[in-house]
Amino acid sequence: MDNQTGNAVADTREFSTVTEASGSEYGQIRINNNVIAIIAHETAKKVPGVVELQGSLADDLAGMIGKKSKDKGIRIEKENEELLTIDLTVVLEFGVRIPDICVQLQSAVKKSVEDMTGQQVYGVNVVVQGIRSKDEKKTEE
Repeated sequence: MDNQTGNAVADTREFSTVTEASGSEYGQIRINNNVIAIIAHETAKKVPGVVELQGSLADDLAGMIGKKSKDKGIRIEKENEELLTIDLTVVLEFGVRIPDICVQLQSAVKKSVEDMTGQQVYGVNVVVQGIRSKDEKKTEE
């Protein structure tokens, strides 16, 4: 979490390391946390009931000058070399059953990240930052 704003942000300074299961002589594969954040973002926006991922003030300012961030509202933490925790801050559609959408979101993001990176996801934490009606969603897109 961003200590000043309390919003989730992607930690882009570290790399997650995926080692090949076969013990290959080719070396290590390093996956930047931004890649994991993009996987989580693309997966999250496909879950019905998710309107958007909510980022920090810095993300909002970057959006105003034309920079769109795929890691907005996402923070990746390494528990150890092969275990990740993903924090998502989201806005959901008004009228959905919030716990059900959050469980779907957790399951989908965990599966996508594990399938695409080979790393184990320890947990996907979801903070519901707000809700928005369908009409509001359509006018902002």
